[in-house]
Amino acid sequence: MSIAKVLGIETEYGIIATGVDSSPVTSSSLLINSYVSRFDATIGWDFDAERPGSDARGFSLDDVFPQDIEMSMVNTVLTNGARYYVDHAHPEVSTPECRTASEAVLFDRAGEEIVRQSMDAAKRVLPAGAELVAYKNNSDGKGNSYGCHENYLVSRSTPFGELAALITTHFVTRQVFCGAGKVGSEFEGMPSASVAFQLSQRADFFEEEIGLETTLKRPIVNTRDEPHCDPMKYRRLHVIVGDANMSEIATFLKLGTTAILLAMIEDEQLDSSLVLATPVAAIRHISHDPTLRQKVLLESGKTFTALELQDALCERAERYAERFGLESVGEEDGKLILRRWREVIEGLKEDPMSMRHVIDWVAKKRIVDGMSERHNLRANDSRLKAIDLQYHDMRADKCLALRANLETMTNKEDVLAATTTPPDTTRAYFRGMCLKKWPTDVVAANWDSIVFDIGREPLRRVPMMEPLRGTRQLTESLIAQSSSPSELVASLGDQVSSSSFKPTN
Repeated sequence: MSIAKVLGIETEYGIIATGVDSSPVTSSSLLINSYVSRFDATIGWDFDAERPGSDARGFSLDDVFPQDIEMSMVNTVLTNGARYYVDHAHPEVSTPECRTASEAVLFDRAGEEIVRQSMDAAKRVLPAGAELVAYKNNSDGKGNSYGCHENYLVSRSTPFGELAALITTHFVTRQVFCGAGKVGSEFEGMPSASVAFQLSQRADFFEEEIGLETTLKRPIVNTRDEPHCDPMKYRRLHVIVGDANMSEIATFLKLGTTAILLAMIEDEQLDSSLVLATPVAAIRHISHDPTLRQKVLLESGKTFTALELQDALCERAERYAERFGLESVGEEDGKLILRRWREVIEGLKEDPMSMRHVIDWVAKKRIVDGMSERHNLRANDSRLKAIDLQYHDMRADKCLALRANLETMTNKEDVLAATTTPPDTTRAYFRGMCLKKWPTDVVAANWDSIVFDIGREPLRRVPMMEPLRGTRQLTESLIAQSSSPSELVASLGDQVSSSSFKPTN
């Protein structure tokens, strides 16, 4: 049987400094420091278990090259269980581990709110008229792309090669409903103006079907084998092929449909009949055709549009749900995912513009087309590119996505609560509540452990190798009954080990 699909999102934000001379690295550091300086303590990230060079194909570049980890950058853990840090000169928010797609949408929204609060906090310490502006997009328009990555818990028993082969078609075609939209092209050698508008911000940047890289020679399926949990039981499928979405429904479907298909692969209920012949070319060709008529070739020799392939995948998922149920993604969430997936497919078949309230690329295209018609602008006019960027502006009074009447799944009160409170349903609860209760006694934390200073040497490391332990149900009373980290550590007994952790700054 398929395992529970614990999941989350890592979002790199674009950043621009106005009214002050500041590099992206400095701006990103100032943004994050302005936010975390409000708290009693800043909890650093523990890099002890970081192995970015470990490859699911059975080797590790960590054994050959030194780890390239930016340990000197701002890197902190928040009380909602999330990670907030500087990554490759961008501010990045990683949501806490979530049990369902709808929960992940909430914490993705909380990440946006944290960035907005960071911008406000930074403005208060900058010179008059200066500010840092963050954008939830994926490209600077100059050939540089930054990511929005997804993570899914999958079974180690499913061969990685099989997983990669069967999920690729979905990764290539799901952009019809979760693409964020883009004016022009940044595909090397192609004039930008040759593509007036495309579905995805990221499609131009993928060069390989499968590989370990995330910034160069980007692969459709990433092979990083860094589970952040029991490696004998689980994998963490690290997905780099998605756009950063402003639409909550698009985020929900991006995560939810992928989770269901991964469960189907684990249950051997997704066959190879829909495998693409040339995925790298297909992802770009699909993106460059907002009419959704572009056909792509399968290994079988048949051709289909991306929408037809999504229709076929949805049909298979519907049959799977009838036979196996959807407990792996949460039954209620699963039913909603299937219903909205079907609605979006049928809506796109009928008229893509009918989906402007749920799909980012459609909402953005409507705005761009309106601007172009009103002012008689040519494709790729700089004003259209400015509109493209403004769609993702994190300033509430400037963000065009907030004016596009996009359907929402969350409310303001829940989003604000989620900026400081972790989800109940995963180990993120234990991490976040320990940071809340003992902010000055937690030395560092990461996804799979917390390091405590219990007042005497050595430091103590509490492992969290099971993503579905450490939930509210399992640990709330333990945390409440412990008056100090020392009592907590004593209660956990043999689970705790000594730690040689040394702070990096």
